[in-house]
Amino acid sequence: MLKKALFAATALFALAGAANAADLKEFRIGILGGENETDRLRNYACLADHLKQEFGFEKVSLFPAADYDGVIQGLLGGTLDFAELGASGYAAVYIKDPKAVTPILTTQQKDGSTGYHSIGLALKSSGIKTILDAKGKKLGYADPDSTSGYLVPLTQIPKDTGMPNDKFFASTQFNGGHENNLLAAYDGKVDVAVDDSSGIGDFKDGYTSGTFRKEVDKGAVDPNKLVEVWRSPLIPNGPLVVRNALGQDWQTKLAAFFTALPEKDHKCFAAIEGGDYKGYSPVKHDFYNTVVEVRKAAIGG
Repeated sequence: MLKKALFAATALFALAGAANAADLKEFRIGILGGENETDRLRNYACLADHLKQEFGFEKVSLFPAADYDGVIQGLLGGTLDFAELGASGYAAVYIKDPKAVTPILTTQQKDGSTGYHSIGLALKSSGIKTILDAKGKKLGYADPDSTSGYLVPLTQIPKDTGMPNDKFFASTQFNGGHENNLLAAYDGKVDVAVDDSSGIGDFKDGYTSGTFRKEVDKGAVDPNKLVEVWRSPLIPNGPLVVRNALGQDWQTKLAAFFTALPEKDHKCFAAIEGGDYKGYSPVKHDFYNTVVEVRKAAIGG
């Protein structure tokens, strides 16, 4: 009798949870730090409108976090339903709670690849032509939870220089996100800045996507004054993730919605992704296994 009662109660709670997820009135989106808040909110406004129209949400709330960790903690704490993360940010969530979110899609570059690069940029006037010329100089990182702006250069630059970054460079510093990091190099506050980039297309355009492309498009930097001094191996593009508490049905619905978005409204797609991408591609956790292991070894959770 007791077993039946407990089973009935468990089933009731499960049904209630499913009903609440199905009857979602507010959809909460976390937006990674790295670009100024005004630009991030403007770029995501069209997405909020499309989601309301598609799913009938009463409210789509946009949360532009001050840094990557703000979005990570929101997903872990259940105060966010969805976000697009970098690979290292996703690894941070997975290491802390493997059951918190599910990756559903990732971006495809114009050449069809699902990866990008960390690139090191310096002022042409600095005389730095390769990363080896930057010995004893200042290196700028983006954010502690950034893949291209910290984890990858932390672990991969030493393979080219032969020593840890804190030994090769006179100093290293975080500059509060990708945009601020690039601008720090452009303004001479650091000698080399590491940032995200597709690495394909023309340098004079800022390549096809990434922070460099965004800043060139906004007129914030003149690419003719910059030079690429380092490039990482290919990095897995970050995932679009859905909070698992919403259930499989919402994962499927949102995957279909985002897959259709590039064709439905390419301008909106380009705005939220920050550049010229081909579209979205399905992705699973296994795609990020290597990044999870590298993060565990290099910086922990």
